[in-house]
Amino acid sequence: MTTETADTTPPELQRVGGWRAVAVKEIADHLLSGRFVVLMGVLGIATAAAVFAASGGIRDVAPNAQGITALFLKLFTVTVDPVPFPLIVFVGFLAPLLGIMFGFDAVSGERSQGTLPRLLSQPIHRDEVILGKFVAGLTVVAIMLTALVLFVSGIGVFRLGVVPSPTEISRLAVWLVFAIIYVGFWQALATLSSVLAKRASTSAMIPIGVWLVLTLFGSFLFGAVAGILSPRDGSQTAEIAYLRTTQTVSQLSPVTLFQQGSSVLLDPEVRTVGLVTVEQVDRAIVSELNLTQSLAVVWPQIAILVALTSVMFALAYVAFMRDEVRA
Repeated sequence: MTTETADTTPPELQRVGGWRAVAVKEIADHLLSGRFVVLMGVLGIATAAAVFAASGGIRDVAPNAQGITALFLKLFTVTVDPVPFPLIVFVGFLAPLLGIMFGFDAVSGERSQGTLPRLLSQPIHRDEVILGKFVAGLTVVAIMLTALVLFVSGIGVFRLGVVPSPTEISRLAVWLVFAIIYVGFWQALATLSSVLAKRASTSAMIPIGVWLVLTLFGSFLFGAVAGILSPRDGSQTAEIAYLRTTQTVSQLSPVTLFQQGSSVLLDPEVRTVGLVTVEQVDRAIVSELNLTQSLAVVWPQIAILVALTSVMFALAYVAFMRDEVRA
């Protein structure tokens, strides 16, 4: 006599299987959650204010701006009163919240609700759970940032009457990928905190604290470290060494990497992100960089940011694989 056991595998696992099923389920939950609506609203309001101010300023000087290349990209880089920062600074400041909000409860939320043992009891490998959750969060982030770029572009076309050129579109596309990697670092950090912390509230405080420290006090901390490594004695040589050390140390911060990379990718007139002396400026040939040349300038920032994101996710992956889960 044979007995049949009921198949308790969720339908999405039966259709897709593995990390894809986890990702599909998580994406649906994210898109229908209140945090998605709130974050989109905050980003939309901040973006609209910055873009309307920038577009108004550009439109005022447009009659005298003949011959200026990449005029459309000025929407992302120009500062116009009453908004004190350009759009790329707003994105650099607020975008980490996207990664943190979609990563801080990836594991700790399941643990707090008591659903983690049930999730791991499904016919999927443990590593596919964390991979699916990370991919889902990053996919939603990509959707939001893409919508943000399209929103800004639409306002720019409407307000300026200027259609972006293929070169400008290419620069925006590369910058969008760069921004997604930047947010991916914060999501990976939040995911690591979610694995290590037992409660979602604790796992949220860790990446938010890191974000605030690097954003608000980063320049002070980098200067203090540089002062220890390269003391200042009042001489010009020591001052230059101090400034170079400060710049080198600051490039360990994803915030600095993003701002440097964004300024080069969205402005063909920016030729370097390093320290430039007066003699170098005086001897420089005035010209604009194409996209390939701009990428050559910022490839260290891109490589470091990708490496930091990979390390954070690898640590979260290893910690989750070694985590003891009890029913």
